[in-house]
Amino acid sequence: MIQIFYGDDRIRAKAEISKILGQNYEIYDGTELTSTDLPNLFLGNSLLTDARSILVRDFLSNKTLADKLPEYLDTSHNIILFELKLDKRSVVYKNLKNKLKFKEFTLPQNPNFNLVFDIYKTAKVDGKKALFMLSKIKSEEEPMMFFGLLVSQAIKDFNLKQGIKEKRALKELSKLDINLKSTSFQPWLLIESFLLRLSSL
Repeated sequence: MIQIFYGDDRIRAKAEISKILGQNYEIYDGTELTSTDLPNLFLGNSLLTDARSILVRDFLSNKTLADKLPEYLDTSHNIILFELKLDKRSVVYKNLKNKLKFKEFTLPQNPNFNLVFDIYKTAKVDGKKALFMLSKIKSEEEPMMFFGLLVSQAIKDFNLKQGIKEKRALKELSKLDINLKSTSFQPWLLIESFLLRLSSL
């Protein structure tokens, strides 16, 4: 039996994979497989057992393999294909959606997602106001995740306008990244310091 799991919540997906496949299963990287590997993967037997438990990551991202998947739907092995992303507009998905079980594992949307970007934009003109905004959500956020969103906003700004201020912001974020990983300072103190300095860069 083949099942397809997809989504960015790897923790929940892994728990479900272990529940279905057990603790001892074969793992393959779909990006490294070729079409000549498929008969052994889907139909080959093990010396120890006839029914194998197999996890294949990013199988459908390899179009050559994805196109051949319908040939192996009657496998006797217990196989889970785990995809980070699944294109539901693809021909492969449309051909398989009624033949295989698909299960989605997605991380919940951060309710503060847009507010994080507002904090960055505010910090570019008023650091103190940005800190006040941050104080309202800080207890609900993880500092490194928050830092990652700051970086994504800075990159977005740089792509829109490659000015001196945008370049300086990226350099400062690069330094902040090193400091966050190599010092014993409280992460939030380092992030707040950056937000205060951002308007004067």
